[in-house]
Amino acid sequence: MDFSGPDAIDKAIEVGLDLDGSPIPSAMLNLYKEVMDKENARKRSGVKKSMRNRIVKTGSKHFEKDTLNSLLIDAGWDGLRPKEIDFFYN
Repeated sequence: MDFSGPDAIDKAIEVGLDLDGSPIPSAMLNLYKEVMDKENARKRSGVKKSMRNRIVKTGSKHFEKDTLNSLLIDAGWDGLRPKEIDFFYN
């Protein structure tokens, strides 16, 4: 099975396999499902806030701090917050 692209992790979880093809233990799958079911039931606070959170989380893997900060500001969001810098860059 091809596990590439942005939904690779979800596809792998769905079939119960890690990206290397090894099985994911059922206890891990069950706990993941339980937590995700709770998350799916949680009321959302807004699309733009969620978009920004995803950009910060993923963007911190691909951009250095000052670049991501500038990209956020240029797009109309607040720049990186101190707690985000501490978490993702320290």
